[in-house]
Order: sequence, then structure tokens, then C-alpha cells
Amino acid sequence: MEARKNAETWLNELIWREFYISILYHFPDVSRQAFRADLRDIPWRNDPQEFEAWCEGHTGYPIVDAAMRQLEQTSWMHNRARMIAASFLVKDLLIDWRWGERWFMQQLVDGDPAANNGGWQWIAGAGTDAAPYFRVFNPVLQGQRFDSDGAYVRRWVPELENVPSKFIHQPWEMPADVQHVSGCIIGQDYPTPIVNHVETRERVLSAYRRAQS
Repeated sequence: MEARKNAETWLNELIWREFYISILYHFPDVSRQAFRADLRDIPWRNDPQEFEAWCEGHTGYPIVDAAMRQLEQTSWMHNRARMIAASFLVKDLLIDWRWGERWFMQQLVDGDPAANNGGWQWIAGAGTDAAPYFRVFNPVLQGQRFDSDGAYVRRWVPELENVPSKFIHQPWEMPADVQHVSGCIIGQDYPTPIVNHVETRERVLSAYRRAQS
């Protein structure tokens, strides 16, 4: 059963690849703008310092930083990590998905123009068969679900190596004494979160609604 499930997952990914190739061929404008006309004028913030923090893996959100540092060091990352990192850029930082699309193409050893474009438009909710724009990944919950023991985070974010699993995906909640014992002072050894996820979720939903009005 496991082999069958793996084969079906692989086949599904191949179908997505062919689908995005077809989209790019028949609708070449998607390489420059959103497929959905009603989401082409989103009032992006495009903060260059926040974009740099995202690229370098210094956002203060461990699962996002681990993904971006893996990309920097290996030129690759798992598809789940790509979705989490992409959602954070677009939805939490309100930075144009095309900035992320370009960065991934510059870094990924397996970068493919059609698949990369399709993936970014999917996460932004602006493409064909895209995720609803109001779907906003919570980086803490994503980390807890897909990296429950923190092994992935500890591998790519060594500053957090000794942080207790209880706090590995939200280290800013560590009491001061735990920070000292862990050798990780938040704001000194590892950055405080550059944004508040609860607040940014409302911000991005408001921005998307304005684009559609």
C-alpha cells in the first residue's frame, strides 16, 4: 500500500508539472502577471529589508528560516517547505509573489519556469486552480505539524539546536532562564519575529479585498 501511495503522489506531481507547462504555453502572460485579472493590482508592501531577511532565513520563524537556509546551502528544498516559505513571503510580508518567483529561480537546482510560476501563483491565490487567497499558512502550526520534533529546524538553524522541543517553533515564548540554558537569546542569537502572524493575516486579507473592489 505504501508503494502504491508513493507512486500516486509521484504521478500527481507529474500531472501538475504538465499542467503548468500547458498554462505557460497557452497563456504566456502568466510569466509577467497573475492569471486572475481581479488579483493583478494587489497593494503590495514590498519592503526590501523584510525581503532580505526572508532570503537569508532571518525572519524569526524557525520553519521558514530553516527552509530558506536549506535553499541557500543546497539549492533545493522539499515541496512542503517551499509552500510554507512562499506563503510567508506573500501572505505574512505582503511582498509580490514575483519577487519570490525570481529568487527561487535564481537558487533552485531544479528550477523550472512553468512549475515555479504555477507554484507561486497557486500559493498567492492568483493562478489557475489556486489555493483560495484567504488560505494563509500559519508558520508555527506548519512547523508543529510537519516537523514535530524540530529535527529539520535544528539541522538548518543551528542557533536553535538546544532549544526545547516545546519552544522550537516559537522560540520567542521561551522564558529568559530557558533562553540562557539553551544558549539562544532571542533578539541576540536568533531574531525576534519580524512580523506578528495574527496581525499580518488580517492585513493581507484586507489588501486582497481592496484589489478585488
